[in-house]
Amino acid sequence: MRPASRPAASLPELAWLLDTVRVVAIPTRTRFRGVTVREAAIFSGPEGATEFSPFPEYADAEAAAWLAAAIEYGWQPAPEPLRDTVEVNATVPAVGPDRVPEILARFPGCRTVKVKVAERGESLDDDLARVRAVRAHAGSDARIRVDANGGWSLDEARVALDRLAPLDLDYAEQPCATVPELAQLRAELAGAVRIAADESVRRAEDPLAVARAGAADLLIVKAQPLGGIRQALAILAAAGLPAVVSSALDTSVGISMGARLAACLPEPAAAGLGTVALLAGDIVTEPRLPVRGRIPSARATLDPAALERFAAAPERVAWWRARISRCHALLAAQPAG
Repeated sequence: MRPASRPAASLPELAWLLDTVRVVAIPTRTRFRGVTVREAAIFSGPEGATEFSPFPEYADAEAAAWLAAAIEYGWQPAPEPLRDTVEVNATVPAVGPDRVPEILARFPGCRTVKVKVAERGESLDDDLARVRAVRAHAGSDARIRVDANGGWSLDEARVALDRLAPLDLDYAEQPCATVPELAQLRAELAGAVRIAADESVRRAEDPLAVARAGAADLLIVKAQPLGGIRQALAILAAAGLPAVVSSALDTSVGISMGARLAACLPEPAAAGLGTVALLAGDIVTEPRLPVRGRIPSARATLDPAALERFAAAPERVAWWRARISRCHALLAAQPAG
């Protein structure tokens, strides 16, 4: 993983971060990529609330980029948005087809749907049934995306996308794990299904390698993993490819960071920023839930009572504080970004 650069502004002292941090644990409504409780560290910076929420399994070198993003958003003015709201897609986890109507009902007005596929323990037949249920429920004019999170081999992706293509996919997100596999698959598909790269951008030593290899038609970008809004915008400018802004199952604080990034793009596609609907609670006064298929690009305001309600257990707070300390040390050792 590439080393994280610290934010261009001076790095806040560790004591300041630890004094303001609140660690929360919010249950999910449905198991999502193995997650049933989403933990996040929330800071109160001079510019407002900001979020640090790399998944627990991520190593410190990778998580440090998420801390850089949190510091940038909380301690620096965000870039001026081009619009007040952004369109978002619905997200359907790896659920049975009978649950699709219930899931989609949580995303009112959304005409684009991202469907999780290639989940461990699920078969291609399960994926097909889920996507078919989405198409039947959402209608022929809805845009449907599938997200494999790199879960297919090249051969599996060939077979899966051949069977899914008749359902008129907008694109397939990270069907294979590696850039060479994506490049080969994209060449073979010859435009029959567009390929989007996610993990090959946000978890790569070189986030531009996928663009240079011609391995994707568009990029999925997330503000936290890429080190912040400005770093994400710089990567997109260098890549020269269309983009979809997405989330990592953030609280509304992290979602507002992603929404500001999406609002800075000149022609944004529906963003994957409606995922607060998958959580069984939130910590802001106005949760970033889709309304007529859109969410605001403004900062979210913390709800003190909700912070108390979803406060993490003391041992988890200690774990996050130690993680923040280690990541802060990594950022302090890097030159300013």
